[in-house]
This record gives sequence, C-alpha cells and structure tokens, in this order.
Amino acid sequence: MLEILNGFLDRTSLAPHGICLLWRPELIWTHVVSDAIIALAYFTIPIALGVFVTRRRDLVFGWMFWAFALFILACGTTHVFEIWTLWVPDYAAEAAVKAVTAAASIVTAILLWVLLPRALALPSPAQLRTANAELLARVRERDEALAALHEAHAERDRAEEMLRQSQKMDAIGSLTGGVAHDFNNLLGVVISNLDRIERFLPAESGARHSLRGALTGAERAAALVQKMLAFARRQPLQPVRVDPNRLIRDLAALLRGALGTVEPPEMVLSAQVWPVCVDANQLENALLNLAVNARDAIQEGGHAVIRTRNVPAAEAGMIPALQGVDHVAIAVEDSGRGMAPEILARAFEPFFTTKAVGEGTGLGLSQVFGFAKQSDGHVEINSEPGRGTTVWIYLPRDRTELSSSHSGGEVTRTGRAPRLGYA
Repeated sequence: MLEILNGFLDRTSLAPHGICLLWRPELIWTHVVSDAIIALAYFTIPIALGVFVTRRRDLVFGWMFWAFALFILACGTTHVFEIWTLWVPDYAAEAAVKAVTAAASIVTAILLWVLLPRALALPSPAQLRTANAELLARVRERDEALAALHEAHAERDRAEEMLRQSQKMDAIGSLTGGVAHDFNNLLGVVISNLDRIERFLPAESGARHSLRGALTGAERAAALVQKMLAFARRQPLQPVRVDPNRLIRDLAALLRGALGTVEPPEMVLSAQVWPVCVDANQLENALLNLAVNARDAIQEGGHAVIRTRNVPAAEAGMIPALQGVDHVAIAVEDSGRGMAPEILARAFEPFFTTKAVGEGTGLGLSQVFGFAKQSDGHVEINSEPGRGTTVWIYLPRDRTELSSSHSGGEVTRTGRAPRLGYA
C-alpha cells in the first residue's frame, strides 16, 4: 500500500506544465494571474458564507451553505495547484485535490436536488409581505374588536350603575314617601287639635304664646313633609298649561330675592318655547330652590343664568330618560365652586347636604327631582369643581289644545286628565 502511494506521488518522471507552454511568459503569467484571481475569489466566498450563516441563526437549510462553502473552497485550491504545477510537476497532489473537489461537488449537487422541492415550497418575499399585511389587518381588527368590547363593557357598567342609582332612589323614595305620608296624617291630627285648643283659650291666657309656637313648629314640619312627598312623587299636583318663559319672567323679583342680588338673574329665554303641563306653583318652588342653591354656591363676583330652550324628539332621543319625546329644558346655571363627582352622585338624595348644620335640610334638589319625575320629566346636573353647576329640568311638551268653551271661568282642557292627589 505504501509502495502504491509512493508511486502515485512520484514526480521524477514528470515535467512541469510550463514546458507545455514552452515557458512563454505571456502564457505563463496569464495563467498565473487568472488562476490567482479565481483562487482568491473562491477563498473569500466561503468566508462570506460562513459569516452570513453564523450571524443568521434563523436561516432555513443553513447546512447547505456550509456544503457550498466546502465545494467552493476545494475549487479554489485546484486553481492554486494550477499555478503550482506550472513549475513543479506535483500532479498527484493536484489530482487528490481535484478528487476531493469532485466528491464535494457531487455531494453538494445531490443534496441540492433533494432540497430543491422543499426550498421551492418556502414562501417568497412577496408572499411573506402579503401574509404579513393580512396578519396586520387581522391584528387591527382584533384591536378594534377589543376596543369595542371594552367600550361595551364600560357602557354596560355605566348602565348597571345607572340602574343601581335608580333602584336606590326608588327605594329611598318609597321609604321617604311612606314615612312622610304617615307623618303627614299625624301632623294633620296635631294641627287640627292645636287649632281647636286655640279657639277655646281665652285671649288673655298665657298659654296662647306657647300654643302659637307649637302651631308654628307643626306647620314647619308640615312644609318639610310636603318636600319629602315631592321627592317621593306623592305630592298632590294641579297641572295646568304653562308658558315657561312667562312664568320665569313673572318670577324675576322672587328669584332676585332668592339670589340675594340687586338685579334679577340673567335670563336667556329662547323664543317660541313650547308650553308645558305642570303644577305652576311647584315649578316656581323648584326654580326658587335652584336659585337658593346657586346663591349658596356663588362666590363674590359670580352670577346666575336662567335658560330655556326646546328639545325636539330627535335630540331628546340622545337622553334615554326623555324617551324621544319633545321636551322643554329649563336650566339654572351658576358660576360657583361646582361639585366633586362623589357629591354629584348623591345630590338628589333627601337630607344630603354639604351645608353646615342649620343652614339647609338637603331637600331642595330632592324636591326638584321628585317634581320633575312626577311631571313625567327628568333632571340632570352638569358640574365640575371650580367650573360651576348647571341644573337642567326637562318637562314634556304639552300638545293638548285649549278648548274654545269656558265653564264658570275655568279653562276646559282636552287630552289627558290632570293627575291630582297622591300618585
């Protein structure tokens, strides 16, 4: 075996390749320069492939790049031996390098043909861009769906909170109405008996002063009970057709007194405001209550504004409580200190007040709330700390027509009958 290898490597009987070229310099150096450039290129290509594969760990079939690198490196080595054998007849070593190159080339070719179907199955850059665009679109759709779901959850939470608030107000109203109704009957008995006793007492009796004090306290209690009944929507109403603008103008002097100002409050009254069917006295009381609240909230230099406007059915549909029916809106706006959210949430509760002890019963806004609800209307408060408060009373438009016939000086109405007594 060793003899065979020695015979294979023996070059004593061989002549260098330059002899075949007759040692012509132009031929020799053309071969040398060309083979050197090719060898240099072949040696640098595997280095570039190696750097590329090592830095891109995500490459599919990365081992194929190493097979190409080995094949190209072997090819470059054959060109180096082409230069070497021009002067040294080392054809055995050259043949060995070519054998290695042939083996590397055939293995690379076989692997490439085996790999070709799998490589063709890989998506093209255009397909990847299309798939990426579709994925981004689906991600946007998912994000939009999540945002819509979050909004739906928030809307549901708001609706549940409104329902809980409504149930709480109904429960408080039922309790307040029941207590006020029974207490009103008891006060009726007390006041009637006090009146009877007063009639039988002599004018010079010293007990008349104490009796008068008791009557005054009972009457104040009766007024307080009426406010509680108003919140519970059980106060007796006498609804009539009312022009809101006219009622507010006629009430200007009282509103000025309630606000404690020299001039009446600013009035921004829309022309051609629709009539409403409400108890005029209760509407006046509601406006006076709001004026008193505005006075207490206004700091020095502040002002109050009373507004009216029509709310058509299309606009009313944006407020669920208005049920898409024509309404008239009356607002009392002040530039006071406003209310924090936690106070605003309890503003309509009876006996809830931020005033000091003895400065208010906390029934003003609750009376307004009860009057509006009993009149098939609605109340809203818009308030922010430091930006004042606006209370909106929404009353349904009165569509009944005044009859041309009059009986005993009273207007005969057509349409729904007024609600009198306890509702």
